[in-house]
Amino acid sequence: MPEFLEQFLGYAREGFAEVNAVLGLLIAAVSTLILSKWARLPVIAVGAVIAHIVLESLAPVIAEVGSFYLPPLLEAHFWREVGALFVGYLVVIGILFAIKRIITKS
Repeated sequence: MPEFLEQFLGYAREGFAEVNAVLGLLIAAVSTLILSKWARLPVIAVGAVIAHIVLESLAPVIAEVGSFYLPPLLEAHFWREVGALFVGYLVVIGILFAIKRIITKS
């Protein structure tokens, strides 16, 4: 059990660090505005992960420094990164939504 907890906390740290970048915070802020109730948090977090992956893939095209590339969907490290992003977005969007609820209730 402690190994599972350590692995989960590692995912949370890695995902939180990735979401704390500018792109992640912008996606989390928009996702928080869309979120209307706590039950929708996992769905919104999945949408945020998809948006993050799409925007990361399009970044070279937008900056005009490279071409579009598909993410490595068949590699295990990609799915570990997706899992870490999901946990990170759950945490960040949850915190931002809690703040939003406190501010709008007042």
